[in-house]
Amino acid sequence: MKQNHMLNQMFFRKRNRSNHAKALQINTPNKIVESRYVPIGGIDQWITIRGEDRSNPILLFIHGGPASPYSIFSPLLRAWEKHFTVVQWDQRGAGKTFGLNGKEGSGTITFDLLAADGIEVTEYLLGKLGHSKLILIGSSVGSLIGVRMAQHRPALFYAYVGTDQNVPGHPDRMYEISLQAVRAAGNAKGVKLLEKMGPDPSSWSRHDYDKRNRVLVKSIQNVPNMITDLIMPSMLSSPEHQIRDMMDIFKGMSFTLGHLFHEMMRMDFTKEGMRFELPVFIFQGDSDIITPTELAKTFYDELQAPRKEFALIRSAGHLACFARADQFLEELITRVRPLAVPAAWAQKDIPIPV
Repeated sequence: MKQNHMLNQMFFRKRNRSNHAKALQINTPNKIVESRYVPIGGIDQWITIRGEDRSNPILLFIHGGPASPYSIFSPLLRAWEKHFTVVQWDQRGAGKTFGLNGKEGSGTITFDLLAADGIEVTEYLLGKLGHSKLILIGSSVGSLIGVRMAQHRPALFYAYVGTDQNVPGHPDRMYEISLQAVRAAGNAKGVKLLEKMGPDPSSWSRHDYDKRNRVLVKSIQNVPNMITDLIMPSMLSSPEHQIRDMMDIFKGMSFTLGHLFHEMMRMDFTKEGMRFELPVFIFQGDSDIITPTELAKTFYDELQAPRKEFALIRSAGHLACFARADQFLEELITRVRPLAVPAAWAQKDIPIPV
């Protein structure tokens, strides 16, 4: 069934891209719709800005992967653009940024470098739109970058929102959760693989890591599958992505993982600090086995922040904000948007952008 669904997506790609292009049109007076390269961190990086009213609070997405750009999901977030200016950024080594710069132009990628790039993107957006702060969303591997940004420059952000929150530093519990999920899916080969790899990620090879991720993705049950239901259909039907762009996405993912793999396997939040100087929100899929919901709740319980809130996204696994975009938007409007309203542009000492 999944294979037939993907074949249908490929067969109807032209029609789906056309339909999405029409749905993405914005005709409001104070709209902003831009997709362009911007000089960030010494190279040109791809940034997409979309919203019905440029005075709305800015949402900056820090995508996961590593190097899996979320600009392919714009049609799923069209309703968000009534309430927020939604920004997608293809990070160094990812998507169209990788396509333009290639391996040599991307440099040596580290999480600190990506966080520094993200802060520069933030400062660019605030200057361009005349806002004083924005809302930061870190998803999956992007949450490792988002946490750094939020901790290093809290004054730039109304809040940090973690989703698919990645919580390194609990290898034994992560191992138990993964085994339980794979057993529940009846994947005997997957169980043997995980048992052979063991719980210590610092002992894994990149090949082990790739195989483990494939096993976990195949073990997703009763919620949208991040690959077959979300990523591939969105990539194939994206109006802004040609075949070459898709190839650049896969090439960039392989290249960037090669740079970040060992850093990812040895990361531990408990050693890097759990204190935040801004509000923190964790919106997690209630059935996430890739970045387990239980560990996201552990992270939430242990972190210190002037304000914090936790919400489960119902009937969702990984990439919950795209799987259940309506509920995620509701949580953002109810819990987070009030922190940014009135937005910076409305304050008397800041001119309204034109």
